[in-house]
Amino acid sequence: MIDAALRRQAGPALERLGGLLQRAGARAVWLTGAGWAAGAGACAAAATRAWPLALGLWLANRAFDALDGPVARAGRGPTDHGAFLDIVADFSVYGGFVLAVAIAEPGARLACVALLVTYYASGASLLALSSLLEKRRSARADERSLRFAGGLAEGTETVVVYVLFCLLPGHAAVIAWAFTAAVGFTALQRAWSGARLLEPSGREEGSDIRSGSWTSVAAGHR
Repeated sequence: MIDAALRRQAGPALERLGGLLQRAGARAVWLTGAGWAAGAGACAAAATRAWPLALGLWLANRAFDALDGPVARAGRGPTDHGAFLDIVADFSVYGGFVLAVAIAEPGARLACVALLVTYYASGASLLALSSLLEKRRSARADERSLRFAGGLAEGTETVVVYVLFCLLPGHAAVIAWAFTAAVGFTALQRAWSGARLLEPSGREEGSDIRSGSWTSVAAGHR
C-alpha cells in the first residue's frame, strides 16, 4: 500500500549507495544470493524459535534485496535473468518464513496455512497479469524489470508483519489471520484490476500504470 511512496523517498539514497557498491566491485547477483542466504537463515532461525536471530537475518534479507537493483542499474543495467532470480528468491523466503512460524508456533498453524493460500492467489494473479501486460508491451511505471498491480498488502507490509512475528511470536496466530485478510483483499484487488485492464474493450493499460496504481518489484538484475 505504501511501497510507491517509500520508493520515492528512499530511492535516490539507494541509487547512490548502489553506485558506490558497484564501483567497489559488487555485483547484483552476489547481493541477490546473499539476500536469499540471509532469508533462508531467517527461516531456519524462526523454525527453531531463535527469534532475535531470525529478526536480524530477515532485515538483512530486505537490505540486500533493496540494493541489488541499484547495483545492477549502476553497472550494465537490468536483465531478465536478474529479475527472474530476484523474484524467485523473494517468493521462496516469503513462503518459507510463514512455514517456519507454523513450525515454531503450533497454535498458529491454521492461520499460517490460510496465509499461504492467500499468498498463492495473490502471487498467481500478479505474475499472470504482469506477464500479459509485458506481452502487450505496456508503458513502464519506472526503471525496474517487473511491474505489478499495487494493493493493500505489498512489500513494506510484509516486512512489518514478519518483524511482528519475531517480536511477538506468542501472538503469531492473530498476526497471521490479520495479514491473511489483507493479502486476500489484495488478491481480489489485483484480480479486479486485471479483469478491467485485459478486457478487449478496456482502457489502455498504460493509463493506470502512469497514474500510480501500479508498482514494480524484482529489482535485482544482472
